[in-house]
Amino acid sequence: MAEVPGRPDWGVLRDMLSDLRKATAEIPSTHRRLLQVTGTGWSPDGLIKAVVGPRGHLLDLDIDPRALRQPNSKALSASIVRTVRAAIEDAGRKSTELMTESLPGDLRRMAGTDMRTFVGGHDADVRIRTEDDNG
Repeated sequence: MAEVPGRPDWGVLRDMLSDLRKATAEIPSTHRRLLQVTGTGWSPDGLIKAVVGPRGHLLDLDIDPRALRQPNSKALSASIVRTVRAAIEDAGRKSTELMTESLPGDLRRMAGTDMRTFVGGHDADVRIRTEDDNG
């Protein structure tokens, strides 16, 4: 049957509604899985390891004693920040993958949702953009 101009394609709408029902039914499971996400980052020299939770909060920080042999506190703190940031990016990637597999493609496209908007950023980026915007 040919589509009549100006009339909705009910088959497409039914399919989208079915996808939406499936996605909403999986919300509790997806939420539980998101709360279990962790991210891990390593310093380039492998002496610092950071583990963060799903919202980027630091859960664990391991510093190899060899990293403390050179008394350069600024370099050590910069390395820790980079390592934690790598862990946050890892957690963001995992969360994005989980959300992407949970939300049907048609619904993502309709909403114009890029999951990286929600989980791929870093607080330091927001702070830098805010400072740039304020002069």
